[in-house]
Amino acid sequence: MADQLDFAVILIYLLAVLAFGYSFYSKNKTAGSFTRGDGQFPAWALGMSVFATYVSSISFLALPGNAFAGDWSSFVFSLSIPLAAVIAVRFFVPFYRKINRESAYTFLEERFGRWARTYAAFCYLLTQLARMGAILYLLSLPVHSLTGWSVSAIIVITGLMVMVYASIGGIKAVVYTDAIQGFILISGALLCFVLLLSQIEDGFSGFLSMGLDSGKMSLGQFQFSFSDSSFWLILLYGFFINLQNFGADQSYIQRYIGAKTDEGARLSVWMGALLYIPVSLLFFMIGTALWIYYQQNSALLPTDLQADQILPFYIVNELPSGIKGLLIAAILSAGMSTVSTSVNSSATVLLEDFYIRSREVSDQNALRFLRLSSGIMALLSIVVGLMFMGVNSALDIWWALASIFSGGILGLILLGLFSGKTSNKAAKLAVAGGLIFIIYSSLNSLFPDLKVTFGLHPNFVIIISTLLILGVGLLLSKTNPKR
Repeated sequence: MADQLDFAVILIYLLAVLAFGYSFYSKNKTAGSFTRGDGQFPAWALGMSVFATYVSSISFLALPGNAFAGDWSSFVFSLSIPLAAVIAVRFFVPFYRKINRESAYTFLEERFGRWARTYAAFCYLLTQLARMGAILYLLSLPVHSLTGWSVSAIIVITGLMVMVYASIGGIKAVVYTDAIQGFILISGALLCFVLLLSQIEDGFSGFLSMGLDSGKMSLGQFQFSFSDSSFWLILLYGFFINLQNFGADQSYIQRYIGAKTDEGARLSVWMGALLYIPVSLLFFMIGTALWIYYQQNSALLPTDLQADQILPFYIVNELPSGIKGLLIAAILSAGMSTVSTSVNSSATVLLEDFYIRSREVSDQNALRFLRLSSGIMALLSIVVGLMFMGVNSALDIWWALASIFSGGILGLILLGLFSGKTSNKAAKLAVAGGLIFIIYSSLNSLFPDLKVTFGLHPNFVIIISTLLILGVGLLLSKTNPKR
């Protein structure tokens, strides 16, 4: 259990975040400043913000747990990021900077009509609420075991902290706080791994030899399968997920248009993408090191401990005072950086796609609306986080909800970008077909007793739904070529 020194470290971190966020209050005098930082962000800050958005508290806990229980096959997801980044830098970044709109979904109305913009924006908001709630809940579990605070109190306190600095400081507070939090979580992970190596027999050489000999560093099977996870499935799944992040996620698009220059926007994508690869590898190395440590000290490990709880258990029981507090702060950083990004991007979508739309709104009213909607989204995320309490698997519920709520937005955006002949009606039919597939495929995750399945691995849902929407739209454009 954390002691007074650890609590002092946590308190200093939380107060510093609040003070830093408040320092940007006077710098947000316009709506453009609140949502895009007046387009004056340096590439390094945006790159760290993209990286910090990638690394949520889920990654901080799930990746070591995954490596502890299995191998490094999930690391293949990280290897797919540069593949998606190539397309993002080549197509998405120049496109969004050229149209120069606050919302990623404005061009969908111009391309297919109002329904497309409303549909994409609404699906995005639902996805972000589910994401923020899941992160707040999963974040609360290790902090509860480390501090003894109640799960509900941690969800409320963390959510309120994010609400304050995100609604007061706008995207400037979010981006620069993300950058600082990114450094904190990297430092915490490095420190944890170094301490683990010092407690393993023969240090790093012992870690390598035992990890390789036991197969704990394997990247999985290379034989492709539609029903089982393999190297190629994870690589393909990761490519589509990251393509959706770069091409259809409002929080990424805001960073593209917030950069000073086109080159800065491209550099921020590469920095965030390439930095995540070694850091995610570090998390897998921590998981393998934990497995080796407890193989050598099996009497210290309870038999009923779940894999995702292994890192918090190690921190509580094996690390010295003060270091525990730093690692708790790192876990809080991972969660708060992702939630704050979602709060700001959701407020931007509410302003641009629902409040303003095509009418005239004064800049002062727009700024007031942004602050209010940021607070509302943060409060709703707390409510959703509390609703996750008591579920059997928050991750399974989040993945199922994300599959449904994302609603094939990537397929619709790709259709709008790369098909100039697809009509409004064709796009509607394509999205309807994709949604039917998504909902049917996701029923098995939400209600396993129904046993409704195509025999496909769940990771195929986003792949097939995206290709289905794109393919149906292109096919219908051939039969009815209306530009």
